[in-house]
Amino acid sequence: MVDEAMVDAAVAYVHELFCDQPASHDANHTLRVYRNAMRIARLEPGCDQEVVALAALLHDADDHKLFHTEGNANARAFLARLGLETSEVERICEVINGVSFSQNRGRRPRTLEGMIVQDADRLDALGAIGIARTFAFGGEHGRSLESSVAHFHEKLLLLKDEMNTSAGRELAASRHEFLVAFLSELKDEEQACEA
Repeated sequence: MVDEAMVDAAVAYVHELFCDQPASHDANHTLRVYRNAMRIARLEPGCDQEVVALAALLHDADDHKLFHTEGNANARAFLARLGLETSEVERICEVINGVSFSQNRGRRPRTLEGMIVQDADRLDALGAIGIARTFAFGGEHGRSLESSVAHFHEKLLLLKDEMNTSAGRELAASRHEFLVAFLSELKDEEQACEA
């Protein structure tokens, strides 16, 4: 059972925390990850949906690309305001710490909740949204078109095969195919310009 008042408070906190963040990692990204996570969680019996909800909503609260915090300081401060027990805070922080692609390359989260939230975050890097976020991030950081396209090969095209849950794999499949089709079209257009 998920405490809706806690979720509402976390959503409000996310809007406050990410109000000045760029489009590639804004509140909308976090809310999509939350919705993806809850969609998967409903299909995974035995998971703690409250842990999934709070971890998904706070998964970028201390992202090193966005904040200069240590030890999940933002997430911990918010969870303390909710009055959660230390053991619950630790469970949520463990899930959060297992989400990042760059920091967890090749490692699978230890808990079902961690697998769900990691899958949910990765889903937001695939499909049309993944393409939009990649180029938004590239623009925010002065990356060339070629550098942004390289990111597809370095990360995005790998995600489908690294999903943890059956629901995550199913959702990732069509989004992956969209990435492949996009890259094929991009290559065709680039080659047509060279002819």
